[in-house]
Amino acid sequence: MNINLPDIVAEVTAACERYETALVNNQVDVLDALFWNSPHTLRYGAGENLYGYDAIRAFRAARSPQGLARRVLRTAITTYGTDFATANLEFQRDGSDRIGRQSQTWMRTPEGWRVVSAHVSLMT
Repeated sequence: MNINLPDIVAEVTAACERYETALVNNQVDVLDALFWNSPHTLRYGAGENLYGYDAIRAFRAARSPQGLARRVLRTAITTYGTDFATANLEFQRDGSDRIGRQSQTWMRTPEGWRVVSAHVSLMT
């Protein structure tokens, strides 16, 4: 298996950057598009457990657009072959001293790279 093929890392990095831009700008349509449309997709948030694309989409639609600004402190992307990757980052919300962590598992689909699993947590 080929780990971190440069062209695959570049593709996943671009998808992650697109996700980050959409997140802080509350571009719900882009966020929805970047999650795999499947009942197998899940997202554990800082205060919610979401099982399936429909639950994730409903959460995004109802979420307040306030307080989404954040600074990415560190990003680690690892690709495994040409169709699977993980992205982990540390972030800090504007006005907060707490460090947040975000983990995403990305899979190449016929529609492009999609998040199949995500987890967000805040350190105390």
